[in-house]
Amino acid sequence: MRKLIKVIVGTLLPVLLLSTMGASSVQATIAGPSTHAQSAALIDVTSGRILYSKDGDKESRIASLTKIMTAIVAIEEGKLDAKVKVTPSSFAKEGSSLYLKLGEEMTLENMLYGLMLRSGNDAASAIAEHVGGSEEGFVLLMNKKAEQIGLTRSHFMNPHGLDAEGHYSTANDLARLTAYALHNPVFKRIVATENKSAPNPNESWEYSWHNKNKMLRLYEGADGVKTGYTKKAFRCLVSSATRDGQQLAAVTLNDGDDWNDHAKMLDFGFEHFPLIEIATQEQPVQNMELVTGRGFKYPLAKGEQEDITKTLVLLDKRTQDAVTENKQSTDPSFGLAGRIEMQLKGEPIGSIPVYYKGSYIPPEPPIADATIGGIGEVTNWVSAWKAVLSRLLSP
Repeated sequence: MRKLIKVIVGTLLPVLLLSTMGASSVQATIAGPSTHAQSAALIDVTSGRILYSKDGDKESRIASLTKIMTAIVAIEEGKLDAKVKVTPSSFAKEGSSLYLKLGEEMTLENMLYGLMLRSGNDAASAIAEHVGGSEEGFVLLMNKKAEQIGLTRSHFMNPHGLDAEGHYSTANDLARLTAYALHNPVFKRIVATENKSAPNPNESWEYSWHNKNKMLRLYEGADGVKTGYTKKAFRCLVSSATRDGQQLAAVTLNDGDDWNDHAKMLDFGFEHFPLIEIATQEQPVQNMELVTGRGFKYPLAKGEQEDITKTLVLLDKRTQDAVTENKQSTDPSFGLAGRIEMQLKGEPIGSIPVYYKGSYIPPEPPIADATIGGIGEVTNWVSAWKAVLSRLLSP
């Protein structure tokens, strides 16, 4: 059994490593639009490909763009219907506020709307204390999440973004964070909301929040994400938009003309880098009794499709026998034969599983589980492999 495990581990390890290698390492080479930003980035949300970057790795203050991380950590770690209490340390925070009263309680979901639509610093602190046990505990979760999704030039010191030494990120990291967060349906719904009402336990009137993000009203297809400003960070903005099934996210830091610059950046992405279908689910593999386990799309400039190469990587026979032994026909690992690796000009951009014809083909993952080009990439087949490995190594 030990020899079998060694064979399986040796074969599986390259597969599992695919979840951390990234399409985002391949950046577009077409000159992007001019902007007034100190740094900027544009990303395709589905693939994680950076389409445009201006000083994208420059570490900068990010103001309330911090709340993108606050929101996704709270959504993943908390319960939306749980009541969040306003404590003395979260009450009356400086800067933008929801003006929550001391001791007031509100569901986490409603508080997240206040956080993202009105940028409430009091909401940020209350959420952090509720989810993390303390603001410091929550900040640990923020930095852990940054590490998990590969943000190598980001560090968080608080959940609201008020200026603090050691609190920074980059345009490229914020683009990757936003792409990751937009694959979460709760986050996606909240940041696309223009107006939201919430119960007020202390008054006869309800809270009514109007989204500060003017892009939702200025740009066709806009559906997010967050504004930011401090006296040291200046104007910061992350926006997103969807057209013809493709979602892009733009980031600018220290930009005095951000609304117009974001429109130019998004226009540039949609015009020059449409999402191209490279493979479809259950597509036959040439000269093999195999079919693809899911489809694959990638944003490509004119002429780039000719530079796409595909490599078929098959599991060895002993590994295949091990993973199919005693499996039910509806197990995602049943019939798994290997994978097709996709490269653009020699750089990896993603992979898709392949199955033997006639075996069970799991359904395409929803957008929340789809490949994000190395940004916290999660796929059904990778998850299945991890489960198989866990079962084989268990006593």
